[in-house]
Amino acid sequence: MRRLLRGAVAGLLALPLFLASSPPAHAAPDPLAMTSGFYVDPNSGPAVWAAANPGDGRAPAIRDSIASVPMARWFGSWSGDIGAATGSFVGAAQAADKLPILVAYNMYGRDACGGHSGGGAPSPSAYATWIAAFASGIGSRPAVVIVEPDALGDYSCMNQDQINERQNMLINALSEFRSKAPNAWVYLDAGNPGWADASTMADRLHASGVSLARGFSLNVSNYIPTSDNAAYAGAVNQALGQRHGYSKPFVIDTSRNGNGSNGEWCNPGGRRIGTPSQEGGSGAEMLLWLKTPGESDGDCGVGSGSTAGQFLPEVAYKMIYGY
Repeated sequence: MRRLLRGAVAGLLALPLFLASSPPAHAAPDPLAMTSGFYVDPNSGPAVWAAANPGDGRAPAIRDSIASVPMARWFGSWSGDIGAATGSFVGAAQAADKLPILVAYNMYGRDACGGHSGGGAPSPSAYATWIAAFASGIGSRPAVVIVEPDALGDYSCMNQDQINERQNMLINALSEFRSKAPNAWVYLDAGNPGWADASTMADRLHASGVSLARGFSLNVSNYIPTSDNAAYAGAVNQALGQRHGYSKPFVIDTSRNGNGSNGEWCNPGGRRIGTPSQEGGSGAEMLLWLKTPGESDGDCGVGSGSTAGQFLPEVAYKMIYGY
């Protein structure tokens, strides 16, 4: 997944947070108030690995510090029947009286400019069918959904027709969640502070239908400190307010930002797990583990020889301790 740090965040910290967010047009109830907390996925990569390797000296730390933390499950072309897949996951969470976190990652032309996580639906119409089934699988049950990491971060290799096509796909996706998953809080991904300046990202969010969503997400699969992301969110909301007359809540991926960023995006060494999933924090509506610590970004860095999404126990183990 491409997470290039293209610009400095200098100056963003001086901007005030613009947090007087207007309520979404369809004010769904707080999904955390409908449950007893976030759902811990028993079938996450680290949980499965720890259960299968009880004699490995790394297993207790990975089980206790990573596998036991609520984190997102990602859904894409590998998920098979998507309505059944999301329905099963959300149903398991409902049975446990917990709130599931889902990531939709199947955009047509996905990660077109990065390439490590390229792929996605074979056409815009196929994506429309897929996302409608994704939302239908959730139905009226509470959930948190992150929509399409990478989608708005980098337009550098796309022409205007491709950009328009992508924005229309996102508008349709958010409309499907609004109608088919009314108790889900849905966040359109907005990249990170190093990808696009806040004013540009505000315009991209607006053009892609963020007014239909609960809010936007930041730092998915990246390492940038929570405080930098919060400052960036404030600047994005300032621009949304000034240009479009509204602002939105935001969530931050804290799964791998405990040591901040060293400027590398693809399996950098020396990173550390961050604040576990929680409601609130640093002005965010939620701090969430969206990327699974120890999951590879691709054949690069300390994950050399791996594929994107592959769980690497040694990387996970080192991330617990920050080395």
